[in-house]
Amino acid sequence: MGDAFAFADDLGPAKVIHVHEPGLGLRGTLVIDNVATGPSIGGLRMAPDVSTGECFRLARAMTMKNAAAGIPHGGGKSVLYGDARTPRERKELLVRGFAHALRNESDYIFGPDMGTDETCMAWVKEEVGRAVGLPREIGGIPLDEIGATGFGVRHAAEIATRFLNFELSGARVVVQGFGAVGTHAARFLAEQGCTIVAVADTQGAVTNPSGLDVQALLEHKRLGRSVTDFPDGERINGDALIGVDCEIWIPAARPDVIHEDNVDRLRTKLVVPGANIPMTAGAERILHERGILTVPDFIANAGGVICAAMEYHGATQQAALEAIEERIRANTEVVLEDAQQRGILPSQAARDLAGNRVRSAMELRRFSIF
Repeated sequence: MGDAFAFADDLGPAKVIHVHEPGLGLRGTLVIDNVATGPSIGGLRMAPDVSTGECFRLARAMTMKNAAAGIPHGGGKSVLYGDARTPRERKELLVRGFAHALRNESDYIFGPDMGTDETCMAWVKEEVGRAVGLPREIGGIPLDEIGATGFGVRHAAEIATRFLNFELSGARVVVQGFGAVGTHAARFLAEQGCTIVAVADTQGAVTNPSGLDVQALLEHKRLGRSVTDFPDGERINGDALIGVDCEIWIPAARPDVIHEDNVDRLRTKLVVPGANIPMTAGAERILHERGILTVPDFIANAGGVICAAMEYHGATQQAALEAIEERIRANTEVVLEDAQQRGILPSQAARDLAGNRVRSAMELRRFSIF
C-alpha cells in the first residue's frame, strides 16, 4: 500500500509527499492527485491506522468530487498518523508541524476531515495561509457547525427516493458514524419526516424501531457521551448495525465499512454515503444485483467541499448552502438517470461525468497533470 505508483493512471497522482520528523514523532502523507481544474482542496485526516493507499484513494475521490461539483479545484488529501484524541497541546504541535512541512505546496489547500476540525484549520491557516473550514471568528464558514456535508446528504437522499418506490417522509434511516457528518445528516433527515431507527459511533450502536429522539440524542453527544449510553434505545454491537431494517442506510465513518463479507446482511433500499469510499467495489456490485440503489459517495457527500470552495472565494454561508442544494440535487438526478438509461452502476456514471470534466480541463493545460 505504500507504493504510490501502484495507483498511478492517466489522471494522477501528480505528487506524493511523505513527511517524517522523528524528533516530533510526526509522520504524515500528502497526495496531490490532479490540479487541472485548479489547486486541490482536500481534508486533513488524523488517525493511527491511515495509510498511503487510503490517502491516494481519498485524494482521487476528491478529484472526482470537486470535478462533479463544478468547483475550480482539483483533488488532494493528507493524512496524519496519530490519535485524534491526543491532548490538545500535542495535537496542535503535530498539526502545525505537518502544515509547516508542507508550507511550499501551494497546490494543496487544507480542509477538516475525520480527526480534525475548525480549530485545527485555524492552526494550519496561521502556519501556511491555505485552509478552509475555518472558525467563524476568523472569517470562515464552519463546515461541521452548520452540517454542510449532512445537508448535502439529505438532498441526495430526497432525489434518490424518486428512483425508488417510497417517499423520504416516513423512511426509516440508519446512520453508521454518528459524528460530524452523521449527526447532521440525521438531523436534516429527521426534519424531513424520516425516522432514525439506529445510529452508531466508535463505541457501538443503539437502535429503536419506533424511532430515536434525534434532538435528545444530539444533546447526549454534545455532552461527550457515546450513543451506547443513550437511554431511549437498545444497545447493540456496532457490527449488528448493518442488519437493521431500514429504507436508507448512511455510512458516515471509515472506508470500506460495507464489504463482501457483510454486504448480504444489509437490509435497505438505498445507500447514501456521508463518508468517502465507504464500500468495496465488489460489495457495490452485489448491492446493484440485489436492486439496492447506491448514490455515489462523491456525489452525495460533496456538500462540505462545495461549502469550503465557496468560503475560499469569499461567499456567504447562505450562498454556500444554496449552492450545495442546487448542485447535489442536479448531480444526483443526472447520475442516477444516466445509470438507469445505460444499465450501469451509478458509480460508473459518476466517474464518467467527473472524469470527462477533468480530462477536458487537462487538455487546456500546458502539462497534462500539473
